[in-house]
Amino acid sequence: MVLSAVHALVGAGIDNLVVVVHRGAEHIAKALQGSVGDTAIAFVEQQVQRGTGDAALAGLAALDDPTYLLGARTGLQQARSFLDDGEGEVMVVHGDLPLLTADLVRDFLDAHLGSDVAATALTSFATGPAARRSRVVHSADGRVVSIEADGEGEEAAAGLYLFRRSLLAAAIRRTTPQNDRGVFDLNDTFGVLTRAGHSADTHLVADVDSVRSVSSENDVAEAAAILRQRITRHWMAQGVSMVDPSRTYIDLDVVLSAGVTLHPGTILRGETVVGEGAELGPDTHLTDCAVGAGARVIRSTGCDAEIGPGAVVGPFVSLEPGAQIAPNVTTGSFITAKSTG
Repeated sequence: MVLSAVHALVGAGIDNLVVVVHRGAEHIAKALQGSVGDTAIAFVEQQVQRGTGDAALAGLAALDDPTYLLGARTGLQQARSFLDDGEGEVMVVHGDLPLLTADLVRDFLDAHLGSDVAATALTSFATGPAARRSRVVHSADGRVVSIEADGEGEEAAAGLYLFRRSLLAAAIRRTTPQNDRGVFDLNDTFGVLTRAGHSADTHLVADVDSVRSVSSENDVAEAAAILRQRITRHWMAQGVSMVDPSRTYIDLDVVLSAGVTLHPGTILRGETVVGEGAELGPDTHLTDCAVGAGARVIRSTGCDAEIGPGAVVGPFVSLEPGAQIAPNVTTGSFITAKSTG
């Protein structure tokens, strides 16, 4: 989930991330490290979960003092510093937004940088799941006044923010935990800033699904279904043939070449790479595998294995980690291919 959000930020050109975590630090750090090319990702711990405002303070501390950074920690907010004549902006992103896109982040960034405001919040219409989110309160002349948990406006905060960096820490420290949840809510900084004479703005996104948050197993399943549809559409537009897209599962980091054919029941996970013209399935499950051009894999499984160009694997072959199938070889059926190391 966090990796999806990070991919959107990196795709938008953001190249320096601080990830704040409390629970699951080691697991998330392992998933992120090395998965986004040359992007610098640092990790800092929010030792006690005291809300999104407190998490943003932890991220700011890491930006200002590298000694705060922990080599194996990660989490729910990411912050990026836009260094610009010593002041710059800082972006804060909730890590439970797996359907963010790079285009959306770029549009949001351009809108904020094109205006002279202290803070901008990405918002959506307060419909469906977004109806539970904090609402934007406007003045009679349309200016943003605050973002309130019990507000009744039509715009709901989506969990993506841009702030003038020099103002953010002080604004968070002027908030109090005297709200519905008893935590330091980053949304409260908007009221602090506007009462101090600064201006704020919102950027409304029409596609509510793109800012769908995840807080339950049902939310995970719904978001995963939308993400799968995006991934399959992307690869079909690149010339990949899928006999039944609804029964084809492709992870975010999988790379497919033009002319690949995927039959029903094909599951490709991790950093699997498939060469031009290869044919996979039906009922094939590969994780972190390399499949050569023109190869065929039928009703087989593999993990961290290599299949040479033109090879035919299966049906009912198990490729163990380190296994290598030579080019143009036919394996036969009901076998286990072990590591050649």
